[in-house]
Amino acid sequence: MAIEQMEIAKWIKKYPLLNKIIDLVPVVWFNPNLKSMKEIASLPITKQDMEDAAELWKRFAPFLAMEFPETRVTNGMIESPLRKIANMKNELNSKYSAMLVGELYLKCDNELPLAGSIKARGGVYEVLHYAEKLAIEAGLLKKEDNYTSFSSRKFKEFFSQYSIGVGSTGNLGLSIGIIGAKLGFQVSVYMSSDAKQWKKDLLREKGATVIEFTGDFGEAILAGRQQTKKNPNGYFVDDEDSKHLFLGYSVAAIRLQKQLEEEKIIVDAEHPLFVYQPCGVGGSPGGVAFGLKQIFGDNVHCFFVEPTHSPAVLIGLLTGEKEKVCVQDFGIDNRTEGDGLAVGRPSCFASSVSDKLISGVYTIEDNELFELLATLADSEGLYVEPSATAGLIGPGKIIASNYAEQNNLDPKKITHIVWATGGALVPKEEMDRFYELGKSLIKDLGTIV
Repeated sequence: MAIEQMEIAKWIKKYPLLNKIIDLVPVVWFNPNLKSMKEIASLPITKQDMEDAAELWKRFAPFLAMEFPETRVTNGMIESPLRKIANMKNELNSKYSAMLVGELYLKCDNELPLAGSIKARGGVYEVLHYAEKLAIEAGLLKKEDNYTSFSSRKFKEFFSQYSIGVGSTGNLGLSIGIIGAKLGFQVSVYMSSDAKQWKKDLLREKGATVIEFTGDFGEAILAGRQQTKKNPNGYFVDDEDSKHLFLGYSVAAIRLQKQLEEEKIIVDAEHPLFVYQPCGVGGSPGGVAFGLKQIFGDNVHCFFVEPTHSPAVLIGLLTGEKEKVCVQDFGIDNRTEGDGLAVGRPSCFASSVSDKLISGVYTIEDNELFELLATLADSEGLYVEPSATAGLIGPGKIIASNYAEQNNLDPKKITHIVWATGGALVPKEEMDRFYELGKSLIKDLGTIV
């Protein structure tokens, strides 16, 4: 249902920042609804839910190591490295006037096994959770069993009776399609117009059915939900409203805690953690933020970043309307080269949690994604998807806003973590094109202040 122009005018009057958002001007917004962990009475999920999710990952590790050789070095764990990017920090300071004095790290979910993006955490988890539930209910499995049995013909024939559907701009569809087809499910991925051709091709190669749409993510997910639910044995992975996707992402916080300890990085009131995450529908950054808050409490500050043309979560949280409004209601076209970020309406489930937990949201222009991609490649030899670079200007944006001073934090003692959300599976010719575009734009680099 379209929002009345009179209603939009009221919001613009109440929240003047909307004028800039509608004009596609990059903005920084700090969340007035942020609560300290002591103030939050309850959330729809708990720390125990997250710990239970971590245990499910452990049960499936032998199966994953057997079916996906790239996970054997981590004993079946789907996890990514944490890399210090000192050269990129220098580039941000010199080219972007970032004034960054704390340490800068990249959480390399662009290298995640199986799907090459952060969606491997949520998408793979939800399918594994569903497969375990079906197998237990059918009497094929007990939780104390060896889960390599999921590789057997018996299990694959059993799962072939069931279908899984998902609506996707690309990366979530890849993770669902790859793990679902491997288990034996009939998988259908409903893909929006902005989804890259190579992702559609790879899904078909892995055994998934791809249904293409001329519309955006909203159309793809609506059609996918309707079609999947027509089948009594159909299961829809709902990126707009999924507890299980959210929990899959949240386990990243447990893993990150261990990596920080290994790097001897202290996180406390005097040495806070600032985390910057690209945001589409809000599920993956929301899940990670939830997990980080469970572990580090008020000592972690989480920021989302969205394209200026797709500020769905920003508008949803700013107005308080969450999933009830979309960017198109405000005349914004939802067109961006940021793969996975071209989302017009935020997740209902994720927004209800993130509303209390995140410190803020900022927006970025598409050209800057490519400029940052080329700069990261040149300075660190790391190649990521354009959308995965969005967090790199976060430290400079937030420092320039005086957020640290207003919260009585010493900028020199902040550890900044930028979440690189995808890239490993991008074909070389596609990555070369991204890089060359970035290099051609760099001569026009401005500042982020």
